[in-house]
Amino acid sequence: MPALTKEARADLLASLKLNAGVADASPEPALEIYPVAEHIRALEPAVVLIVGDRGSGKTQLKDALTNETLRSALLRHATTVRSHSGNATWTTGWPLAASGPDPLTWRSLAQHHRGSREDLVIVWLAYFLRTLAPHLDKSPALEQLTQVSATDAERCLEVARLHNPTFIAAVDQLDARLRAADRWVVVAYDELDTLVVDDWGALGTIVRGLVSLWATYARRWQRIRPKLFLRTDFYQHHREIAGADVAKLAANRVELEWSDRNLYGALIKHIVNKKPALKAHFGAAVELRSDAQLGWIPQLTQADDARGFVLRLVGQYMGKNPGKGVAFKWILDHLRDGNKRVLPRALIWLIEYAAERELRDPRAQGARLLHHVSLRNALDRVSEQYVQNAETHEFRWIPGLKQRLQRDREVPWKRTEIEKLLARDFEADWSNAGAGVRPPGTTPDEVLENLVTLGIIRARSDSSFDVPDLYLSGFNLVRRGGVLRR
Repeated sequence: MPALTKEARADLLASLKLNAGVADASPEPALEIYPVAEHIRALEPAVVLIVGDRGSGKTQLKDALTNETLRSALLRHATTVRSHSGNATWTTGWPLAASGPDPLTWRSLAQHHRGSREDLVIVWLAYFLRTLAPHLDKSPALEQLTQVSATDAERCLEVARLHNPTFIAAVDQLDARLRAADRWVVVAYDELDTLVVDDWGALGTIVRGLVSLWATYARRWQRIRPKLFLRTDFYQHHREIAGADVAKLAANRVELEWSDRNLYGALIKHIVNKKPALKAHFGAAVELRSDAQLGWIPQLTQADDARGFVLRLVGQYMGKNPGKGVAFKWILDHLRDGNKRVLPRALIWLIEYAAERELRDPRAQGARLLHHVSLRNALDRVSEQYVQNAETHEFRWIPGLKQRLQRDREVPWKRTEIEKLLARDFEADWSNAGAGVRPPGTTPDEVLENLVTLGIIRARSDSSFDVPDLYLSGFNLVRRGGVLRR
């Protein structure tokens, strides 16, 4: 590999650090979509549930599938997927943000109707009917429903309950017309975790109503297909409570999991499509194939095919010898959560933050872009960004968790030690902002169990509890001297 000049390396690094940590910043998002055949299976009519961790690409996949051009491009890379025949119209199944109920309204709805699953099914039916209204035959009942403000969930529920037989018949007729015309309507439900952001139980109550709705009607309507995008932790926590309803929909679910091969594939695609010079630098290390819509796509048959890319990125080792770790393994192993999962978002942040660090303090030599010190330092920033994003977007109880864990900053802990930390001021607000936010569980033991499920806490083989590197710096914790990561 020819050595890079100082100027050439700086130019490549500047390209790598663009938009670090900024969502939806790419002017050409198609160039950052990596086709994973199992994920694309979400297009199959029988698939209703699409399950993935935060940052696994649920929204990106949903947006791509709703775009006819991108949908066709993705299908070219998943030839075994049985997609819809005929024309498909995609629509959003519930009113997002200011166009629908706010979290307090959803929470109130959950509390008032907690004992009546039928009511929670009907309120989701009401919003489904409002979404479908442009395709339904006009009627006084439908006009009455659509004239109600979308923010008034209780009134929508009342009207949908009053005219339920009429509405179901109207949807039956639409489904028959769609079959005759070889057309489909796909109704997507994303960002469901924003319905109620501070009450794990209320969120479960509301979403179980949606699951029950489609467990009842997914087979009745053949050409009206729902797509429910759920967070993995929510699915795992509530599937037993929802019982048979979830089981009916879960048989053909798609799980947005990322193998090491696909993680490196997504990273390489993200990088080589940013700038021709980056493609030229890495192109000799990995086979690339051009796609008219998706750009350059790395052809990896196994994760090891990315070793040449890592060699040009940071070198072979995380130091002068193997004792400091092999870079190819180190990169992913230090981004794994407590469930040993890595998400593309964290991987891309690591490389972009390391590039930013390298620009400020150049250390790399030869053909490498990054020095291992820049990569190690970037890991702490990834952890801090990852925790901050979780706190802002999904888990508003994280400030309270951080405050409690920092009373004993050295990990790992014995079970009695961490349960004591979690039990401190347990009934207090966990947002530290007076918002009444509760942790994911009703007891310290249940919270610990759910933190392990979320991958924030890791159960070790010696019955103690650790925090993976992905969260360690973000929680301002340290690993006790002499304790190995495992």
